[in-house]
Amino acid sequence: MDAPTGENDMSDLRLRSAAQYRLRRLIGNIGFGFSVLVLVSPAILFFLWMLSLSFKNELDNTDWPPVFIPESPTLDNYREVFARNDFLRFAWNSIVVSFGATGIALLIGVPAGYGIAKMHAMRAAALILIARITPGLSYLIPLFLLFQWLGMTGTLTPIVITHLVITVPIVVWVMISFFEGLPPELEEAALVDGATIWQAFRYVAMPLARPGITVATILSFIFSWNNFIFAMVLAGRETRTLPVAVNNMLTFEQIAWGPLSAAALLVTAPVLILTLVAQKQIVAGLTAGGVKGA
Repeated sequence: MDAPTGENDMSDLRLRSAAQYRLRRLIGNIGFGFSVLVLVSPAILFFLWMLSLSFKNELDNTDWPPVFIPESPTLDNYREVFARNDFLRFAWNSIVVSFGATGIALLIGVPAGYGIAKMHAMRAAALILIARITPGLSYLIPLFLLFQWLGMTGTLTPIVITHLVITVPIVVWVMISFFEGLPPELEEAALVDGATIWQAFRYVAMPLARPGITVATILSFIFSWNNFIFAMVLAGRETRTLPVAVNNMLTFEQIAWGPLSAAALLVTAPVLILTLVAQKQIVAGLTAGGVKGA
């Protein structure tokens, strides 16, 4: 009679332990979700408020107390954005600059990341990181004087070149973590079979680091697309990018919140859509790089 009683006690203990584990896990998930909500809610609130401003006229935008949901939404603010700016031309300029800077950064940054990872040249990596965290204004004045002396101001070329200060460090640092995590035996086997170091890089390392290349491409494009200061100073009347178009909505008389919000949403929409579509690739790529690098 004692054995069944002991077995029942053990079974009850297991059930209580499982219930406590599920309860702790539930509390942890709720706490994590609440923390994420607290961190994200200000950005969501600002975005929704900007969306509300873009669909209201200026009288409603300056009304007090403020009205979040307009009674009669209007698209006049978006029409004004296209009327006051050559928005399609600016969009094309942003596409050319972002894709150009991202493509050149991949050509430079992927081999650089491979070389730094294999040679353990962390001083070079630190130097590239310093170049990234240094404020852009530190580069702007000498670069502007250089491009002005070369007669290149007012074209897209200097904007693409200056954006490399942003995109190349991102690509290099993302790729370092991936290449450091690759098994060295694979490349050593290719070298033993007669491959050169460039062939081992092209046919062995690059295919394995494809998730990292994808992440580096997306992040470089986003940072290049959102950059404002370089295009503001170096671009001409016909070579402005979309962030500069938002600045064009500001006037000396007053701040037109409706057109300004509409222009900001139009600039943000491509990057927001790209981030939502590619969020799984971004998370998976960064997670894989972090695990491999560890």
